[in-house]
Amino acid sequence: MNEAETVETCVRKALACMREHGIDGEVLIADNGSTDGSQQLAREAGARVVHVDAKGYGNALMGGIRAARGRYVIMGDADDSYDFTALLPFVEQLRDGADLVMGNRFKGGIAPGAMPPLHRYLGNPVLSFIGRLFFPSAIGDFHCGLRGFRRDSILKLGLQTGGMEFASEMVVRSTLSGLDVREVPTTLSPDGRSRPPHLRSWRDGWRHLRFLLLYSPRWLFFIPGLILMTVGLIAGTALTFGPVYIGNLAFDVDTLVGASAAMVIGFQASLFALFTKVYAAEEGFLPEDRRVRKLVDIVTLEKGLVAGGVLALAGLAGLVASLVHWQTRSFGPLIPSESLRIVVPSATALIMSFQTIFAALFISILGIRRSKETPIDVAASAAEEAAEAVSRDSAAGTMTDTMTGGVTDSGTGNLEGTKA
Repeated sequence: MNEAETVETCVRKALACMREHGIDGEVLIADNGSTDGSQQLAREAGARVVHVDAKGYGNALMGGIRAARGRYVIMGDADDSYDFTALLPFVEQLRDGADLVMGNRFKGGIAPGAMPPLHRYLGNPVLSFIGRLFFPSAIGDFHCGLRGFRRDSILKLGLQTGGMEFASEMVVRSTLSGLDVREVPTTLSPDGRSRPPHLRSWRDGWRHLRFLLLYSPRWLFFIPGLILMTVGLIAGTALTFGPVYIGNLAFDVDTLVGASAAMVIGFQASLFALFTKVYAAEEGFLPEDRRVRKLVDIVTLEKGLVAGGVLALAGLAGLVASLVHWQTRSFGPLIPSESLRIVVPSATALIMSFQTIFAALFISILGIRRSKETPIDVAASAAEEAAEAVSRDSAAGTMTDTMTGGVTDSGTGNLEGTKA
């Protein structure tokens, strides 16, 4: 979008690279609504230009990928910051069987002034680290804009994001789908434009982080929930039997209430991780997790109802015990440090019992399988329909023959068909 200052240079460099290495290819410009004449300049330089109406980095790229005619696609920004004369390493990896080949600017070299310090030392390293932590990926530069891929492999992923987070989605979805993802060093130079870049550091950084979190229920829900549950359980168990002293610090029933809240919140977060995994797998957003599927198969609705019922009985027993304790005080004022040690664990057990029952019901609903036709099923149905159509046509033809009689014209001796 509006790259009149650099688009010609990028096109000519890419064409020269293909001529030098005998690559049969094209240069495609996906224009996202330029108003500075970029389109004509690109065509004059030898590129094919396609217009993409939907605004955004991801939308523009997907429009270009769909319009591309080659087996492989190498994408890059048209601001002359990437070296389009050095594309052979990407092509070699693709020819060797890679599905996605990422450039790594930190290994190839970043020229002075090519990347803002905030991006170079904080944004890119931190987001790339989170990407490697959340997903089984070894990619060192998640956001490099120069990358190559098999067109059919990427189209099969069904990428959805339309903004800058598209860069992360391509890596994450490729990794989760088991594609062959590799990395080659590449360089980054200062861009050749005089206007400010389209990238907005904090807004687009947050969009990348948000995407990484949403695609990793384990780190978004399960691990924080497990930590909260563990801390709440340990603290709650210790405080149920009396105050706990650590040096001059005394932890009593007020901390017990906090521990109870931590357990409930952590349990709910862990359930959300399970819900998200099951739903995302059913809808095709994430690949099916065999461990989650096995857990869902083992923890049936009936078992969930039983577990919830046991917790409810424990909670009710605790509440009965609290009433007995109140009776010993002649139903008068209670000492909170004594009564809360019974009431809080009992209430926690009751809350978690209903969470368990509701979760079992909801997971059962999510687990209702919709019938999904495979390509083989579609082909078989089409063949059956064609056979039935032929049968109907044959039957109709036989009926017509049976119901048609011959009438002789005495004057001419000709036979005329008369339809019944």
